[in-house]
Amino acid sequence: MINKKVQDAINVQIKNEFYSAYLYLSMAAHFEAANLLGFAKWMRIQSQEEMDHAMKFFDYLNDRGGRVTLFAIDQPPSEWKSNMEVFQQVYEHEQKVTGMINQLYELAVKESDYPSQVLLQWYITEQVEEEKNASFIIDQLQMIEDRDTAVLMLDKQLGKRGGE
Repeated sequence: MINKKVQDAINVQIKNEFYSAYLYLSMAAHFEAANLLGFAKWMRIQSQEEMDHAMKFFDYLNDRGGRVTLFAIDQPPSEWKSNMEVFQQVYEHEQKVTGMINQLYELAVKESDYPSQVLLQWYITEQVEEEKNASFIIDQLQMIEDRDTAVLMLDKQLGKRGGE
């Protein structure tokens, strides 16, 4: 049976992962409205990854004999001033998620919950990748600034995510 404090904290993180999925889906809608379908596709895939992260926690709690409790998800923003603003928010959001995962890990250590520590190590590694990906796109956007042709080229490149 999973430790109650860790279970409660994971339930909060499930909500946070679903919020991340919702945020990225809102960003996908923003890009679709702007006819940047590659950016939109990238965000849809990102949203699905966050759903997968939430479900990994969901399944983990069930596997450990815990109880999943789903909480309300806040409405994400739906308007951004620029492509750069969107990806800066992605990067900042991923940094925030990294902090949440680190706090969960610290709790698992404090509570001597070794299986949760193993699970959370996967998330810690994942967050390094998430922050790196967002930072990389910000760097590319900074290089192209407001050159519309370059934005379209980046849009096409981002649309190749997922191999489709």
